[in-house]
Amino acid sequence: MRYGVVAIFCGAGIEGEPFALAGGVLAQRHWLPITAAVLAAAGGAYLVDQSWFHASRYFRESRMIGRIRRRPAFSRALALIERHPVWFALLFRFAYGMRAVAPVAIGTSAVPTRLFMPLNLVAAIVWGILFTALGYRLGPAFEMAVAHYGVRAAASAICVSVLVLFLVLRRDR
Repeated sequence: MRYGVVAIFCGAGIEGEPFALAGGVLAQRHWLPITAAVLAAAGGAYLVDQSWFHASRYFRESRMIGRIRRRPAFSRALALIERHPVWFALLFRFAYGMRAVAPVAIGTSAVPTRLFMPLNLVAAIVWGILFTALGYRLGPAFEMAVAHYGVRAAASAICVSVLVLFLVLRRDR
């Protein structure tokens, strides 16, 4: 897998969990070292969140940041940041619907950079380990499904499962 680590790094920063899970599956199949998959997932997530944090801190009056600030999740995030800044910085990446707006909200808040950077690093490492390990553990189940049902059926089952989960979470939100 020549570009596996790069794909996990870029994908984890942009899309998140699916790429970290894929990194775990690739590591389980011995196509990548598990440490490389974890570091790529955590590094991509950390870098993108830091970028959004700093961009929102320095360009808070721009149109793009203004569009993000108008989202309903943004006001919820800002309220949580004001009450629990440390816990929010550690846990936002695990909350559905918050991951996209949270670094921007933190960047526009009064949370100091020297506090956010180490908290974001710890959270990205924990997140990277958790989701890569989950992919590592689910790898054999995916291989069994492919062997028994074929690639198309296994991929279709995964897509349907993700869609159902997305719809359930969206409905509950």
